[in-house]
Amino acid sequence: MVNRVKLKGITTKKFLDLAIEKTNSPSLRGLIQFGLDVKYSALKNYYQGTRLIPEDLFNELIEISRLNKNDFEFEILRKNWGQIKGGKKE
Repeated sequence: MVNRVKLKGITTKKFLDLAIEKTNSPSLRGLIQFGLDVKYSALKNYYQGTRLIPEDLFNELIEISRLNKNDFEFEILRKNWGQIKGGKKE
């Protein structure tokens, strides 16, 4: 399990669209050609916003697309954030 990145002020879809644009990739699937160790189905889930991006993938996307990490407001969630949230009593 790895830490997750929760973007604020921008959707994950817009972030991935920026990465696609900056890398001149033809599509979301085209990002995999840059050596990303992620399955296309997982990438689609991140694009649709159903899952949070792993921190290492976020950093790789920042690097290959030459985006400035400081331009994004985000929160790093610990690897067990869902377990903590689910275990709390209301």
